[in-house]
Amino acid sequence: MPILGLKPSSEPTKPAHFDIEKAIRPNILALHPYRCARDDYQEGILLDANENALGHSLEPSCQIPPELRDTLNAKLNRYPDPSHDEIKTRIATLRGLPSEKHVFLGVGSDEVIDLIMRVCVTPAREKILITPPTYGMYMVCAQVNDVGVVRCHLNLSGDEGEGGERGRFSLPVDSIKQVVSKDPLIKLIFLCSPGNPTGTTITLEAIRSLLEYEPFKGIVVVDEAYIDFAGQEASAVSLINDYANLCVMQTLSKSFGLAAIRLGIALAQPPLIPMPTAHLALAALQPAAIQGMRDKIRTLLASRDKLKASLESLADLGVGKSIGGNDANFLVIPIPGSKDRRAG
Repeated sequence: MPILGLKPSSEPTKPAHFDIEKAIRPNILALHPYRCARDDYQEGILLDANENALGHSLEPSCQIPPELRDTLNAKLNRYPDPSHDEIKTRIATLRGLPSEKHVFLGVGSDEVIDLIMRVCVTPAREKILITPPTYGMYMVCAQVNDVGVVRCHLNLSGDEGEGGERGRFSLPVDSIKQVVSKDPLIKLIFLCSPGNPTGTTITLEAIRSLLEYEPFKGIVVVDEAYIDFAGQEASAVSLINDYANLCVMQTLSKSFGLAAIRLGIALAQPPLIPMPTAHLALAALQPAAIQGMRDKIRTLLASRDKLKASLESLADLGVGKSIGGNDANFLVIPIPGSKDRRAG
């Protein structure tokens, strides 16, 4: 079934075993995209929108925080541009993607998670796969959408773990392959990299191995909320041009420090992006703001490393060495309970 509203493509899909029309629910494929005049015109007054021509009802006498008073001069009575192409273009440029067509914006990453689940997974029948310990919203969205959840727990290494790093979490790639090969109802694999709460980055080799695994016909979703703390070279965005079955989620909440604007980002190949906040986000993606973000990351990483070293000096008090990775803006430290201290 062709995807309504999208031009057919003659280019071969990579990997060859992936068919987006089979990864998406049939009722979504048949959905006629909603269009409004604002899709074609970014200026002028559009009468079909039935906007309030008298303006907004917020008066200067209203109790409004001083820092928000300038917004009273904005055209709050007019609907905003729904495409946000300028923001998408800046994000695509920042992440090394060809165009804004590879970028989807949501109201926070939680909406992106919910939308991709609604688009791909049939309620009361199909499933997602998660890798605990991981971000709790995958489970919440699955419960809301009546979607089954399959778990493959991360491996926690011993003293000589992945990359020679003690206590590093790693992805059980072989176990995941075994599970999805036996259960064709699994439509999405959610990976968190760097992990929340593990702080461990999943290797690109592990992600690529799942993307190329022929028995899995669904989509691999990589949640990269903390990726700027690990470095762009660790990002799965570098795989997007080669894999149509990959969706990478990011946000401006962590490294950019803009949690209040609730901007979630999905990065993928078209046509996955069309399937399914603006002025501050636009300003945050200007070159000077991006440099400021990177400066803050350096400060945060230095503070994290200093905290880690300080905590190691408390070993005599029972504070354990950090576990997981060091690829985010937090640490995972085992703190023994009272029984453990008495046993020691």
